[in-house]
Amino acid sequence: MKISILKNYLNDSIQQVYKAISSRTTIPILTGIKLDVNHQGVTLTASDTDISIQSFIPVEHDNQMVVQVEQTGSVVLPAKFFVEIIKKLPSQEIVMEVKENFQTFISSGATEIQMVGLDPEEFPILPAIEGNQTLSIPGDLLKNMIKQTGFSISTHETTPILTGILWNLEDNELKFTATDRHRLATRSAQLQGSDVKFNNVVIAGKTLSELSKIVPDQNTLVDILVSDNQVLFKIENVLFYSRILEGIYPDTSRIIPTSYKTELIIDTKKLSESIDRAYLLSREEKTNIVRLQTLEQGGIEISSSSTELGKVREELDVVDFKGEPLRISFNSKYMLDVLKVVESEQLMIAFTGIMSPIVLKPMDDSNSLYVILPYRTNN
Repeated sequence: MKISILKNYLNDSIQQVYKAISSRTTIPILTGIKLDVNHQGVTLTASDTDISIQSFIPVEHDNQMVVQVEQTGSVVLPAKFFVEIIKKLPSQEIVMEVKENFQTFISSGATEIQMVGLDPEEFPILPAIEGNQTLSIPGDLLKNMIKQTGFSISTHETTPILTGILWNLEDNELKFTATDRHRLATRSAQLQGSDVKFNNVVIAGKTLSELSKIVPDQNTLVDILVSDNQVLFKIENVLFYSRILEGIYPDTSRIIPTSYKTELIIDTKKLSESIDRAYLLSREEKTNIVRLQTLEQGGIEISSSSTELGKVREELDVVDFKGEPLRISFNSKYMLDVLKVVESEQLMIAFTGIMSPIVLKPMDDSNSLYVILPYRTNN
């Protein structure tokens, strides 16, 4: 194998596939990035068995010669060193040549590097995903849906299914759900012209977070193909494979109240800033507990305390209030996580009682809903 390739294209592809490299793997071949060269271009692949990412660099792009192929072939190069050295090469043009026993020589300007390559035949074959139905979704919408639900996944591996985001698609409506049993986030979106249907597709939250980093900020379409145990995302010249988590996701619909005793509509930014200030004390107490109390004159009071630092208390006006008076305690970190992703200027907070779930609905976004379980406190 021997090629000449432009540094920026190679570096971009390496950065994309490197997200699939795991530092915890005990399989030597999976610590490397596989390069396959043919006369159409260069394909880079990395995998940790749970996710696999493949990036293709064409010979020519936008009327610019990107890769000149002198000899085709394959090699696996140690990812950690490869990703660092390519970034630091001095020249825009890089020459790579693989010789006997996969010894790889890289030259750029006056710099010459020799790397010990591995046999590409030992690299795992990417999963074959069969099916002719493809779901297409705008990249910015996909990233937003992941952002607005991913914070609610469980971080405890003892319940693997809850470390993922549940995907359901029916009647052109795609719905994401995430919960760690203490809070819940749902986000739905109406898709155009999709006849694809699936349910109980659960993808690891960490995997979707890595996917978000690859999806361009502009409104690029992402094609998604779902099989029994794998899902494939196609983003321009990148293929992103993910394993679907095994198991049945719990029915979360039962914990979402359908009627409320108390409803508040409040300015999202003002509430966020107030709870953030209260969080500073509750964090020191290592409880994160903040209290919300309705006031007789119509507003609400936000308060928290620390045995060592003192107390914080402030009153906030509300846009609207109806129902019964209420005093409730909650995890301020959970509440702030919601407020960070709410894009609506006003938020409805609804309660059914002091130990019932707290429901949060952005006022100008009917597609999002959040639930937080309250705390039982002595005061």
